Amino acid sequence: MHIHGLKAALNGYGRYRYKAPDSVVDHLIVGGGVVGLAVARAFALRYPDKTTYLVERNGSAGEETSSRGSEVIHAGLYYPPNSLKEMFCVRGRHLLYQYCDASSVPYRKTGKLVVAHEHQRAYIESLHKKAVSLKWPVPPLSVYAEDRQPVGPALPTELISGSKARELEPDLSPEIAAALFSPETGIIDSHTYMESLERDIIESENGELVYSTAVVRVDPYDRSRLASGVPDVHAKEDGWVVQTVTRGAEGVSTGESDALLARTLINASGLSGHLILNSLVPRDLRIPMYYARGSYAAYNGPGIGRVSRLLYPCPDTGKTSSHAFQSLGTHLTLDMSGNVRFGPDIQWISPTRTSDSEAEPTPVQHSREDGEVFLYDEKDIDFWKQHLVPDDSQLAAMYEAVKTYLPNIEASKFRPDYVGIRPKLVPPWGGFQDFVFRRDYSGQYLGSASREVDKGGLMISLLGIESPGLTSNLAIAEKVVSMFEGAS
Repeated sequence: MHIHGLKAALNGYGRYRYKAPDSVVDHLIVGGGVVGLAVARAFALRYPDKTTYLVERNGSAGEETSSRGSEVIHAGLYYPPNSLKEMFCVRGRHLLYQYCDASSVPYRKTGKLVVAHEHQRAYIESLHKKAVSLKWPVPPLSVYAEDRQPVGPALPTELISGSKARELEPDLSPEIAAALFSPETGIIDSHTYMESLERDIIESENGELVYSTAVVRVDPYDRSRLASGVPDVHAKEDGWVVQTVTRGAEGVSTGESDALLARTLINASGLSGHLILNSLVPRDLRIPMYYARGSYAAYNGPGIGRVSRLLYPCPDTGKTSSHAFQSLGTHLTLDMSGNVRFGPDIQWISPTRTSDSEAEPTPVQHSREDGEVFLYDEKDIDFWKQHLVPDDSQLAAMYEAVKTYLPNIEASKFRPDYVGIRPKLVPPWGGFQDFVFRRDYSGQYLGSASREVDKGGLMISLLGIESPGLTSNLAIAEKVVSMFEGAS
């Protein structure tokens, strides 16, 4: 199967025309996943006299990515030194455990074993070496009242023998030669956590959550166009005109679009994160998004009766100490009720190539760099939803992967559980891709050389926020606030 990047844009067919805003908000966050909620909470609490709205196209929080992950609080083992993923995972873990304690969100530090066969020993040794050298990241600023100075190693780990690993987890294969123990890894009730973030926003002075409301068009605000019903003091400010449409229970629009002026716009829309930017930049500068499907299998059978920790195999690294950045292998996780599940695996999915259309005369285009095919059709934006239905197509492969470290499991006891989709900024052959935080200003897109393009009208786009996004969410919010304050 060929993998195609999707370079579609918001309002690609031009259905929604420009509309003058009739209201103003100080901070508008687009996207109600765990990261969008954390960002909205940080802004609502740090700037109580300013309005902070979050808009989410689905009827409740976290319906797309945040509720379809493994609910693991990662320690930070796998990411390259000094990468944003590493720094935010370590910082975010610290903040998340503090938040859960302060807000009574259920979690458990289960610990994790990364298990290795003899030929994989070098891999876990390299992880341990990196962990030992890691220092606590210093945040640009601290925005949380519950934040306390961390103590102890930033990433404690212990290399143990295969026999010691089997003392801890007797169901492990006798072929396991060594393991890396990570005591800081844990699990969290992500739904209760998101509900707690929602409650913090709602109980703030000027925070508001708006669900079943989709952003359908974004324009840089031109001060020369006075906003209808908005005082001049507001209308003369820079910002972004954001049009939204409220959808009913069946996902159908309930009326015409509404337009508001957002002084600051935070794009945290996950799987749709590139669409707003693609509607603003020239076609040849559009950002492609790739999509990885991860299936989870529930398991209730022999071979795992004494498991109490998370179990991760070494990724398929070609029997070297290098890292497989796209997938960590099919691992065993637990939920807060003690249920066992395996996954996720990884399957790359793409929209189906479409024929030319009147609105998009060239929906398929080859990259000049390497011949890669990109798709541009707006109708493909939500193609990934058809891949959310769990099935048994991956169960045999998952069984084969898991039995390499848990040999007494039975294939017949695997059953499809759920599926998640991960937003990827690079294709399977693209190697490591860090989180991306992009800063844009409305003046950049108004076509006037006399305008100051680095003042006001700030938009911060969060791109490629996949794992460890849940663990990192509070650190990501801290980063966004620091970007905002550095810009204002």
